[in-house]
Amino acid sequence: MQSRVISWFILFVALYVLLVAVGVVGKGFRLAFGGAEGIGTLFEFATNPFVGLVLGILATALIQSSSTVTSIIVGLVAGGMPVAVAIPMVMGANVGTTVTNTLVSFGHVKQPSEFRKAFAAATIHDIFNLLSIAIFLPVEFAFGLLEKLSGAATHLVEGIGTIDASGKGIFKVVIGAGTKFVESLTASLPDVWAGSILIVGGIALILLSIMYLGNALKAVFVGRAQRILQAAVAKGPVTGICSGTLVTVLVQSSSTTTSIIVPLAGSGVIGLRHAYPFTLGANIGTTVTALLAATAIVGPTHAVAHQIAIAHFLYNALGVAVIYSIPWLREIPVAGAEWIARLGSERKWMAIGYILSVFFGIPGALVLATA
Repeated sequence: MQSRVISWFILFVALYVLLVAVGVVGKGFRLAFGGAEGIGTLFEFATNPFVGLVLGILATALIQSSSTVTSIIVGLVAGGMPVAVAIPMVMGANVGTTVTNTLVSFGHVKQPSEFRKAFAAATIHDIFNLLSIAIFLPVEFAFGLLEKLSGAATHLVEGIGTIDASGKGIFKVVIGAGTKFVESLTASLPDVWAGSILIVGGIALILLSIMYLGNALKAVFVGRAQRILQAAVAKGPVTGICSGTLVTVLVQSSSTTTSIIVPLAGSGVIGLRHAYPFTLGANIGTTVTALLAATAIVGPTHAVAHQIAIAHFLYNALGVAVIYSIPWLREIPVAGAEWIARLGSERKWMAIGYILSVFFGIPGALVLATA
């Protein structure tokens, strides 16, 4: 009982620190780069959507948390980064985070039949996210679909009063007090130095808070999450998607959700087509952290911070709705994962080459091709 109380306390403290840290990162960028004009110059290099995409992939592959990267992106947008630049970054974050479960599958590498099943369950997530990018990135580049939809959704939510347009209210006052306290620690420094320290310190706090938040959520909910997962097996794709979403919201880590699925698939407890919907639900569930982080932003940039968080949710939800609802599109990740898993189980160097190419080689080639 006492340990559960401590876990709940850590959960709330970590959540508060996360919200404060996101606001600190935004303030730091505004100070370090001289406001919106300076930040606009900083991100001119990322006006190419493929560059933003690669930044999202690489950052998430290195940090191994799409929740952390998208929370940082929310802070960057609050600091002045254009939403149009940030959207490809959150697309890339979806791909970067899948390297975890792909690596987890190598735990079965000594048993070829198990490795084939586990590697297929892992790579189906990769292929789905790559397919989603192939569909939505050109559409976004040509028409700004997600930017427009998220802008309209943000305006609608503001219109009904869910988001306090004035940036006030008890919740934001409490978060704002924490942000101002951290800012006051650098008040005596020149703006550039103060901003730089706030950026680095804010990102460090985001990393730290999400680590503790994840551990606390697992301690409080992981047993329930596993029961939800087990109860949903073989009950249909809609149940699988909803369960994957719920489990990921509970443990605040899509990597955790998918990394639970991979060993189950490898050992033959569930099949690839049962694992597939769970990974899609994980994509949707992981957007909750950014939505929470956006609530920390106050002042004139709060609307765009909410917009990028909503854009991330819409992108992941639309990806699931479009790809899974069209039979021939739905089969592409399954067929691709089975093919890659067969090759990887027969020749281990191909499995390693797949990881290096998907997470580093292909993104780099896209940048070079569009430079």
